[in-house]
Amino acid sequence: MQLHGKVALVTGAASGIGKEIADTLAAAGAAVAIADINLKAAQAVVDELKLKGCQAMAVDFDVTDEAAVERGTQLVVDTFGSVDILVSNAGIQVVNPIDQFAYADWKKVMAIHVDGAFLTTKAALKHMYRDDRGGIVIYTGSVHSHEASPLKSAYVTAKHGLLGLARVLAKEGARHNVRSHVVCPGFVRTPLVEKQIPEQARELGIPEDEVIKKVMLGNTVDGEFTTLQDVAQTVLFLATFPTAAFTGQSFVVSHGWYMQ
Repeated sequence: MQLHGKVALVTGAASGIGKEIADTLAAAGAAVAIADINLKAAQAVVDELKLKGCQAMAVDFDVTDEAAVERGTQLVVDTFGSVDILVSNAGIQVVNPIDQFAYADWKKVMAIHVDGAFLTTKAALKHMYRDDRGGIVIYTGSVHSHEASPLKSAYVTAKHGLLGLARVLAKEGARHNVRSHVVCPGFVRTPLVEKQIPEQARELGIPEDEVIKKVMLGNTVDGEFTTLQDVAQTVLFLATFPTAAFTGQSFVVSHGWYMQ
């Protein structure tokens, strides 16, 4: 198996993209920590993986709480021996025009996406840097790491920020054999995206089916949503690539919605 003997910590892994990534890394042989604020849901994922013969554990993980992140990361190391792969995936979405965007919502989006990425990275590096053993940090970005859409000021700002963090980590981490990447999906039909459809229809004054056809899929080459598998297989490719040739780079997985 490609990742036999490796340990992966995936945040926001109890559902959606994070769960698919965790499933894929586990199937490739990694011991996987399902880190999520919803511990019950995380444990359900672990139970599924164990039935398949995979190694997995659930970790109660609030990515905005530094002490909780440090504690959870240490628990993974104590249980599995290391953290070789960090997938910083936890995220939320709030849709509103800038002039109506509540500051509390802005701070919440930033805290989960940007602060969470920083705190989980910092906690993982403590173990990856030790004896220059190295590791791989992968951030779940978005096409909105490169592009903008109306109503998503906080999300777009946060996802752009992940590019900067990954690039700095690529330069700082190189001497410790740590590399970084950002995977940037287009619209994936997760609960996070499903929630946006009626919200955007209301804000834009258009039917929900037009939100899907024109806003979400209008720029794709094939009119298709990005799939969970599209994203997870990209993460697996990066997690198993043998060199640092791609470090600091982002990978857009969007069926042509955005092209670099």
